[in-house]
Amino acid sequence: SRIDFQLYTHSSIDQHLAIQISAQINPGNSGGPVMRNAKVVGVAFQGYSGDVAQGVAYMVPTPVIRRFLKDIDDGHYDKYVDLGITYSKLQNPAQRKFLGLKDNDRGVLVTTVVAAGPCAKILREGDVLLTIDDHPIASDANVELEGERVEMPEVVERKFKGDTVKFEIWRDKQQMNVKIVLSTVWPYFVLGHSYDVRPRYVVYGGLLFQPLSLDLIEAYQPTDLRLRHYFDYFVLEQIYLQHPDVIVLTNILPDPINTYLAPYRGGIVDEINGKKIRTLDDLAKTFSEPADRFVVKMIGDGPPLVLDPKQAEAARERIKTRYNVVREQNLEEQAIAKAPENQKKI
Repeated sequence: SRIDFQLYTHSSIDQHLAIQISAQINPGNSGGPVMRNAKVVGVAFQGYSGDVAQGVAYMVPTPVIRRFLKDIDDGHYDKYVDLGITYSKLQNPAQRKFLGLKDNDRGVLVTTVVAAGPCAKILREGDVLLTIDDHPIASDANVELEGERVEMPEVVERKFKGDTVKFEIWRDKQQMNVKIVLSTVWPYFVLGHSYDVRPRYVVYGGLLFQPLSLDLIEAYQPTDLRLRHYFDYFVLEQIYLQHPDVIVLTNILPDPINTYLAPYRGGIVDEINGKKIRTLDDLAKTFSEPADRFVVKMIGDGPPLVLDPKQAEAARERIKTRYNVVREQNLEEQAIAKAPENQKKI
């Protein structure tokens, strides 16, 4: 029916080209080929539930499929590159006049630049993007590509890590050219689903600490508004600059050494013994250092959580045995090993 940018529900963060089709796609039966004249023209992958719309679904179009196949040609999926910016349309005549733009219906306004993105040291808030790789950018953020009008990010979508993109921009009422070397923008990954990887965590004294992520939010359904704010504004307010990992006390494995600590569940770790905790590695390293006690200060008001290292050490094996804890920490996302296809399943 139509082709446009859609949110891909698989990750809940990526937006790519998608073609709307008339088909019934139920949960669990996506991933099949869409055929036309005995040729594959796409992959069926998501649709509306029956109470929203009947028979309205989407397929992954061939440009997205080709890019994926080219990406994994070396045996490793590097993910999509991103500009790491947000922008707004420039269709208001008064706004265009204020910026000194000619009335030619071109350009979009840069509204934010992600500090961890490839544009951080090149583009600024308030810049106007006029062309991308010599394609004029209309004031509604569309460009003409291969005879079709598509949204501007589609030009970037077809590129890979290390590729460049050229912009003609309007800054301080002057026209200039810039070049961006593309890369992924890691803070965005926190806002999307992860698949086939073991989660990162640290267990100490029966307390389970994990970095904030969409998977964590969906698994624990926290009601703490502070935690929701840190997730919702992780990129927009650049929280990742101070907390690359937002460390959350997600669960407590009950034991005599951690009694009455339930009120701290869902809290965000700020400091341990006066040391700022920015990453999960910081947390693991601090807990491994000699100390008389560990004073864990959470973000916000309230008394700190205090742990006795000697008691925690004495309880280690007891907690591991009782709760079947094989590893007390996993500091890096690791791919889950898959059984060979010819291996017999029990």
